[in-house]
Amino acid sequence: MTTDDKLKHVLATVLRVPADQIDDATSPDTVEAWSSLAHLDLILAIEEEFGVTIPDEEVGDLTSYQLLRLTLDEQGVAAA
Repeated sequence: MTTDDKLKHVLATVLRVPADQIDDATSPDTVEAWSSLAHLDLILAIEEEFGVTIPDEEVGDLTSYQLLRLTLDEQGVAAA
């Protein structure tokens, strides 16, 4: 499973949406279930799944699939 697939799986599980509907445009504006509480659950799930720590000051800015993917790239998470 690729990093993209894993990230989509985490988003799908936390936000309760089909993984095949997650793309670069996925954000709180496009997913009704993406509340502030769900966002915190999402960040915690991503940290656990990928073994990374996302700095508290960045958490509030990670409001789309695309930004989450970029953050994982910056954390050095392999694309494969």
